[in-house]
Amino acid sequence: MTTAAVLPIPDVVRQVAPVLKKYWGYTTLRPLQAEAIEAGLNGEDSLVVLPTGGGKSLCYQVPPMVAGRTDVVVSPLISLMKDQVDALRATGYEAAAIHSNLTEMERSDIARAMVAGKLRLVFVSPERLLTPWFISLMQRAKVDSFAIDEAHCISQWGHDFRPEYRRLAELRQHFPNATIHAYTATATERVRRDIIEQLKLKQPRVLVGRFDRPNLTYRVVPRSDFDSQLIEALRAHKDEAAIVYCISRKDTERVADLLKTRGFKVAMYHAGLDARSRAKAQDDFKNERVDVVVATVAFGMGIDRSNVRCVIHAAMPKSVEGYQQETGRAGRDGLDAECALFYSGSDFRRWTWMVNKNAEESCQAPEVTRAQLELISDMANFAGSMTCRHRALSQYFGQTYEATDCKACDICLSDTPAMENGSEIAREIVECVLALRTPWGVGHVVDVLRGASTERIEQRSHHELPQYGALRAVAKEDLQRLVYQLVDQGLLERTSGDRPVLNVTPAGRKLAQGTTEVQLRMPPKTVAAPRAKDDGWNGVDRGLFDDLRDLRRQIADERALPPFVVFSDAVLRDMARLRPTSVEAMATIKGIGDRKLADLGQRFIDAIKGYCREHGLTPGASLGASTQPRLEPSHGSAKAAAYRLFEQQRPLEEVARSTGRSLSTVVSYLEDYVAEERPESVAAWVSDDVYERVAAIAAQSEGAQLKPVFEALHGKVSYEKIRVVMKHAGIR
Repeated sequence: MTTAAVLPIPDVVRQVAPVLKKYWGYTTLRPLQAEAIEAGLNGEDSLVVLPTGGGKSLCYQVPPMVAGRTDVVVSPLISLMKDQVDALRATGYEAAAIHSNLTEMERSDIARAMVAGKLRLVFVSPERLLTPWFISLMQRAKVDSFAIDEAHCISQWGHDFRPEYRRLAELRQHFPNATIHAYTATATERVRRDIIEQLKLKQPRVLVGRFDRPNLTYRVVPRSDFDSQLIEALRAHKDEAAIVYCISRKDTERVADLLKTRGFKVAMYHAGLDARSRAKAQDDFKNERVDVVVATVAFGMGIDRSNVRCVIHAAMPKSVEGYQQETGRAGRDGLDAECALFYSGSDFRRWTWMVNKNAEESCQAPEVTRAQLELISDMANFAGSMTCRHRALSQYFGQTYEATDCKACDICLSDTPAMENGSEIAREIVECVLALRTPWGVGHVVDVLRGASTERIEQRSHHELPQYGALRAVAKEDLQRLVYQLVDQGLLERTSGDRPVLNVTPAGRKLAQGTTEVQLRMPPKTVAAPRAKDDGWNGVDRGLFDDLRDLRRQIADERALPPFVVFSDAVLRDMARLRPTSVEAMATIKGIGDRKLADLGQRFIDAIKGYCREHGLTPGASLGASTQPRLEPSHGSAKAAAYRLFEQQRPLEEVARSTGRSLSTVVSYLEDYVAEERPESVAAWVSDDVYERVAAIAAQSEGAQLKPVFEALHGKVSYEKIRVVMKHAGIR
């Protein structure tokens, strides 16, 4: 390992500033990024825990570029590697990934570039990392720094333990002097200690960011009429990106079919699908061809789509860590997003059965099974809790939460008003636990209070207790939630382990004696409307944003890239807010680096100039300036007007003039019209001979991308016409 001069934080910030601006268009770092980058430059091991959207990737992308070296990143999924490489290359950053989808020639080219020192980052799976060929390649390339992404997978105490990650400890045998940097979004103190031990990190810099995501609104709702509950929640985010997580493949398929019949643009993803179907679902979601993906937890690791506005759990996930990571895929752009969890007491039993069954079939170590059952129990406690969700999540990960009201969860938004007779019900529950004399679990206590007729109750004569049947009017699952509320409030204590039981605390005894009062809340049956918020649209010209988004999609199709790799929504909103019409003005927008400015800046500047001419706007003036845009029909009404004109087979230029939209926006309307209305012919916009040529070539290339079709036609047919034909022919 090359010895690096130790740099203090201010010097690190100054040193990386030109790189940040050149490649990413940033002028500042987020919390803890400077410290993580400092560890990477100073040759220290590190463990970096930052929530999803907190900027972990930048922490391992910057050091090799500044130091002019080649680092290796261990990443679990090919799709994740590809997305990161595409995004980096779009900025001019030299990166590559070695995986099973490459040809032998492609692998050889990457290996030569790696040995020649032409690459700054090389991504690889944990399985391939320790193969003799790759170890030899890294030694020849003089690799002396490794980044382990999704590092929580190495810990058997975590929520996503993967045995293949355990072998990463062997890195020390082959590269004893290298530095190792572990990155994860979710890790409790116990998991953090295990990561350090398993990777044999040497006096690591441990950097733990705030787990709280203030831009997310958490809601937990008892599952009753789930189909109606789900539709209601998704309609609150119409035409916005959403993920729906289900436990099983069967659930996933049923929910996806339901949403398709209700008119949602839906993709489905689970491990039982073939590789091509899974890849298509992921690509369609990333490339904004569908709004909703219904999936098992196999979907989503490393998903970079930053504008997910809603994450829904159709059932309780099996750990708080998993819940934190999956909900963390919402609002990665920092804008507000909603997270709804629909749960039932049956979820706990279902997960417990699945863990025990898997343990039997795989001969899993008993301590691993116990750890997984504890995680399920912790998640059930969270779901049944009536305390602030933001506070509960922060405390779970060992952090304090200072605010008294988060204003962003079902509890603090008063979706769950206090029960009038809460103290009386709480007293009955506590007195029942005391009357049972020996500790029992939640299920048995609830059965006694509801007057159930079970063998255990009869054998123990618990039907003779005064509390037997005292709360039979309360539904079983509602009563279970009330018991968990008393646990949260410290009136009852629930033991850990796979057979937890209840005990009454000193505070609970005071309640039973009538010397104190408590509040209980009954959860709502539906998801409340989204909270009033500023979604980051203040001052943004919506029409211009739509046009810029269409241009982004066109460029993404041309280059076979996901749209977010071109520019993020945040960048487009700033463009639509500030309307820059010069390279100098465009360079001031955060997130536009030198490479993208030179490569794409003029195309977006031209689009902005054209929009300003069409709408009588002053270029470079924001909506807050004295010159205001003239009032235009909403996006929805403009689209509806365009559809009516398409039915009359009017030319695209006429449709653009009539609706006040740019030509690129009108073409996107036409694509949607063709896909939704299925007209018999598109001859009004594409001649028959062009249609036949495009359809034939697209069919031969399986319709995967537009660029091969464009090139096969020698650039003589526009991308707009190619897209319309492929939509009409059902090729993509």
